[in-house]
Amino acid sequence: MKRSLAIALVLVVGLSGLAFGQVKAKDGVYFAQDSAFAKESGWKDEVIVTVKGGRIASALWNGVSNSGVADKLTVIPLGGYPMVKYGKAKADWNVQAKAVQDYLIKTQDLGFSKYDAEGRTDAISGASIHVKGFFDLVNKALASPALPKGIYKKDGWFFAQQASFDKSTGWKDSVLVTVVNGTIVDVLWNGVSNDKNKKSKLVEDLAGKYGMEKAAKKGAWHVQAKAVEDAIVQAQDPAKIALKPDTTTDAISGASLHATAVVLAIEALKPAR
Repeated sequence: MKRSLAIALVLVVGLSGLAFGQVKAKDGVYFAQDSAFAKESGWKDEVIVTVKGGRIASALWNGVSNSGVADKLTVIPLGGYPMVKYGKAKADWNVQAKAVQDYLIKTQDLGFSKYDAEGRTDAISGASIHVKGFFDLVNKALASPALPKGIYKKDGWFFAQQASFDKSTGWKDSVLVTVVNGTIVDVLWNGVSNDKNKKSKLVEDLAGKYGMEKAAKKGAWHVQAKAVEDAIVQAQDPAKIALKPDTTTDAISGASLHATAVVLAIEALKPAR
């Protein structure tokens, strides 16, 4: 009887080890993001996961928006994501996100599935937000190759925007650059209008309201913007992308527009160097 109990305990401990504390990914820094902006909120979540000694040492949950603002963790203290004020939440998103991050680090539970059909959970104290997306992204990140050490000294989300609205177009462009392990992993080029009835340049263009596709041979604004964003990620140092005096460039295939994102990315990344 005692021998059977001992064997049972060994099996329980062994099976628990499969769910908790064992990370198949090698030591390194990993990144993943949602494939698209959420239709209702306009946010796209991102996670950065660091593995050390075969365990998750840190996990950072953040988000970028299609509305032409800085990252979620930056705008929250400025009142840009008022869950408590207007959503009647018990705590702001960043506070709840930290509770989820801390839970993962403590439990190492990559197979967490204690959430309802909406992705919420009662199993993590201090978190009433949707958590399924976080765990999905963590697993997605760890299934990807670790990021190589890049040229930048500081990681984070770096935002820059033009000083004023363009007198002829009424738009003010911005760039948000995500740097992980010294490597640029994402660039988001957008703009806001001095016309309060208009949404961001990206949203307006995707809705067919910006109009560049009617005149531009290389496609709609968001198509050409994506080509510029990809070029910055590939170059890693946006200063390596040659621009003409009017900020157009022959260095980016698929983009004939004014590549102001390159100039803004150079400015945004100054604190990262």
